[in-house]
Amino acid sequence: MVEAHLKALQRRHAELDEKIHKELTHSARNELAIRRMKEQKLHVKEEIERLRATG
Repeated sequence: MVEAHLKALQRRHAELDEKIHKELTHSARNELAIRRMKEQKLHVKEEIERLRATG
């Protein structure tokens, strides 16, 4: 159960990373959307680290 959740979080983290990268390459990028995605990515990373620590 934990492994499946961890893998889902890792996929979500990678998806957010890709979305952020795409948004940063646009000439008229949406700074608010980028900030929100970065915050979401940070929350996902924290959850990944919490799951790894509790094992």
